[in-house]
Amino acid sequence: MRRLLTGYAQQFNRRHRRHGHLFQNRYKSILCEEDPYLLELVRYIHLNPIRARMIKDFSKLKSYKYSGHAVLMGKVKNDWQDTDCVLSLFAPTLRKARRAYEEFVAEGLKQKKGADLTGGGLVRSAGGWAALAALRRKGLRMKADERILGSSDFVERVLKKAEEELSERTRLQQQGLTLDSLMKKVAAEYDVSLKGLKSGTKEQTAARARTVLCCLAVRKLRLSCAEVARVLGLSPSTVSKAVLRGEKIMREDDMVGKMLPEP
Repeated sequence: MRRLLTGYAQQFNRRHRRHGHLFQNRYKSILCEEDPYLLELVRYIHLNPIRARMIKDFSKLKSYKYSGHAVLMGKVKNDWQDTDCVLSLFAPTLRKARRAYEEFVAEGLKQKKGADLTGGGLVRSAGGWAALAALRRKGLRMKADERILGSSDFVERVLKKAEEELSERTRLQQQGLTLDSLMKKVAAEYDVSLKGLKSGTKEQTAARARTVLCCLAVRKLRLSCAEVARVLGLSPSTVSKAVLRGEKIMREDDMVGKMLPEP
């Protein structure tokens, strides 16, 4: 997303002969707990064009092409937007789901401006300023992180999982595992050359080995897709797709995990 927004900003500036920032802030992602925060977040985002007075009223929202709401309502088509994820939370059939979704979003116009979704992570996790103040009066403290939108338990689970993953990366690095040594292990296991891993060939064995390498490098060594891409001569998006394919291979093939040093 950062590369996409940076590229767009550069193109926009050239086209309009301007300089400086185009977007107010850099892109950042927030991990969101599905229940009950996801639906509130969807509603908050899709009502923004009305609150920002970019369109006059709710009836115009379903034809506003710059909002995902129009796609969810079936008035605009975007091949890249997944609508099932949201609509399935409302009803099992498309027609009922759209009706229930539209009613839910419309109800948001009666509420305050995203009160439950603003502020720091601790405020969001606690359920708002009032809930947080009540907890503090009782002398209680909650787990929170500004990158996570959810309950205190959800935040704690996410942070614990992240700590475990970082701990594994540290262990692997202390045992001498680097991207170079991982490449040699994968090449030996699949009986392909290092040149074959970097060649971009679509030969089945080499392609599978490259997929596994990308997945292990990103998921276990915690390297970025850009770092792996530079070494393999690929694009970051290609590495990202390979990681997803590699995760499936890792679930189905026990041999992949054996390439890593044991604790």
